[in-house]
Amino acid sequence: MLQTLSSDTKRTLLYILIAFTFSVLMRLIWVYQFGGYEPFYWNGQFMINTNDGYYWAEGARDLLAGPIANPDAKEYFDKFHQAHDLSPVTSATSQLTAFFAKILPFSFETVIFYLPVFLSSLVVIPIILIAKDLKNLDMGLIAALLASITWSYYNRTMVGYYDTDMLNIVLPMFLLWSIIWAIDTNKNIYLLITAIDILIYRWWYPQSYSLEFSFFGLILGYALIFDRKNLYNYKLLAIMMLAMMNIDGYLRALLVIIVFFIFREKKYDKYIYYILAISIIGFLISGGFEPIWLQLKGYIFRDSVSSSDKGLGLHFFTVMQTVREAGHIPFETFANRISGHTITFLISLGGYIYLLYKKPIMLFSLPLVGLGFLAYVGGLRFTIYAVPVLAFGIAFLITEIARVMPTTKLKYLSMTAFTLAILFPNYKHIEAYKVPTVFTADEVKVLDTLGKKAQKEDYVVAWWDYGYPVRYYADVKTLIDGGRHSGAVNFPVSYILTHSQKEAANMARLDVEYTEKNYKLLDAKKEGLVDKNLTVFSTIEEMTKDYGYSDTNDFLSTLESDIKLPEKTRDIYFYLPFRMINIYPTVTLFSNLDLMNGHKRRAPFFYVSRNFQDRGDKIQLGANIFLDKRSLVLTIGTKRVPIKRFVTTYYDKKLQLKKNIQLIDFSSDISVIYMKNYNTILLVDESAYNSLYIKLFVLEEYDKNLFEAVELSPSAKIYKLKI
Repeated sequence: MLQTLSSDTKRTLLYILIAFTFSVLMRLIWVYQFGGYEPFYWNGQFMINTNDGYYWAEGARDLLAGPIANPDAKEYFDKFHQAHDLSPVTSATSQLTAFFAKILPFSFETVIFYLPVFLSSLVVIPIILIAKDLKNLDMGLIAALLASITWSYYNRTMVGYYDTDMLNIVLPMFLLWSIIWAIDTNKNIYLLITAIDILIYRWWYPQSYSLEFSFFGLILGYALIFDRKNLYNYKLLAIMMLAMMNIDGYLRALLVIIVFFIFREKKYDKYIYYILAISIIGFLISGGFEPIWLQLKGYIFRDSVSSSDKGLGLHFFTVMQTVREAGHIPFETFANRISGHTITFLISLGGYIYLLYKKPIMLFSLPLVGLGFLAYVGGLRFTIYAVPVLAFGIAFLITEIARVMPTTKLKYLSMTAFTLAILFPNYKHIEAYKVPTVFTADEVKVLDTLGKKAQKEDYVVAWWDYGYPVRYYADVKTLIDGGRHSGAVNFPVSYILTHSQKEAANMARLDVEYTEKNYKLLDAKKEGLVDKNLTVFSTIEEMTKDYGYSDTNDFLSTLESDIKLPEKTRDIYFYLPFRMINIYPTVTLFSNLDLMNGHKRRAPFFYVSRNFQDRGDKIQLGANIFLDKRSLVLTIGTKRVPIKRFVTTYYDKKLQLKKNIQLIDFSSDISVIYMKNYNTILLVDESAYNSLYIKLFVLEEYDKNLFEAVELSPSAKIYKLKI
């Protein structure tokens, strides 16, 4: 078979194999570095290192346990996928994962851990195919090698980074390839390939609207300005628009196939403009622009506080202000993430501009570059889109330099030297990028224990960072997670974790029961049992009104008392990990405001010191923060602050928490907590000291009338609500 292939095709396949193998091997460096490190293993395999991955893993696990294992089981949704448990059994990532886990002879944990390595490495294929169209395969190989391991692409597709990103660049690069080949060849087959790629891309990543529409707009501009009389361009636009409509995927696929066969017949060419017009109208009617606007609103036009224009008009703190991926980044970080080094980035940018001049068809890659550059306002997550396209820029310059070399030997020596030079910073980044798994084995043991005690309908109160892994390992419900964390749903959980035990207990029961109540109301709306225009308000607003208040502040003030609570329908557990100490101040932001006007209240004092140093008569806790050993007085800057109590906690040989509390000055509001086994010192005010998290995790001083200890591990503690 290989003998029938042209030398150009053989070289293309060889370059793809080289680049793919290189990409895979680079991603296995992490495995080599942490091989045998037990805290990162569970069930005999490495755990994944991205929180979101547990969302897709939950869906794949449920698919394998339900319809895949028992395709005729009518009771599937009762046994494996409860209503509103948020398991993504219909998602492409979960379905594809379940498929691979079913056909491959590996454990489920092995599949989700290594899947990103092989799927993300497929990006080298469209890169090299595009280069083939540009008659420069050497450029394709260099670009593929660089793009496959550049900072941001590697970070989001490394081994264990089990998330949609493993195909989020592969698919648009295939789309770019099919568009370039379609425009270049005018062959009908590329109409179908382009449409299929859009269908797959939308199936895999529903947020792909914006990028697809950008490609459409560029092709439309090209057709109207440079190639107006070419009917093929309008065929391409029409079939793309049909594939992009905001309707059921199977219906879009059917429309694409029908239109493709129509476009193959020249006798229907006179109807092309009508088909294009109908497809555009269909796109608009189906709400095609709405998802695009929602994405722009979420990442660019964002406020720190959101408000509702209905009901009580409550104001909530928006999560986008706390997500690092959605924040502004400095230029050096921006450049490094796209090309691996600032100098490489600048040369790549210049090379890309030169490539556009020499090969204008690469102008169709502008949407990817534009989306990558959106990182300046939208956050670092977007840099990944510019990686493969900018890689073409520097690869093109390298091949152009090599082309003027006097001998073949110097040509390949120069290409090799320059390629190694641009790869080296990225290799060093991979070598140093030793990210941990999401949880350690000890933390997972705690959740595994919980899963054996709790029922599937029970709730676990945990901050949204831990929502997905909690659901995956314990198979329970959560109030918030990595996808459900608006200000409205974050408020009650933040309130629970950062307020007193009585307030937390009351709010926990209220929020869980009102959440279930709202789910039932939403179901009733879908089934037409209630007015479809009925507004379902946030749980905190529903509570406020049901208890006869018009001001949430008045309602919240009652939670310290024995208020009448809703009837208990399920158990509630609290997951309190040590790692939450790092984000405690962030957690407080969501409930530390007046919901009636959005005004932020005074933040509780909370300071963590791990790199404290003994300075003789003082302990330095941080920059300009000292604790006098004798007087136990804090010095913060130039201010001397007495402390209320000095608490030392430690674990005995049986891992039982012991503590020593030394009362110092009752007039002070600041306490010092020395967590000996954690090598951590906390400075907290009374508000933080009396919060549920500090009392239950740090001190294990829980109200036995409200809570029951379930698992008290140094890494994470679980309590059960009694009321």
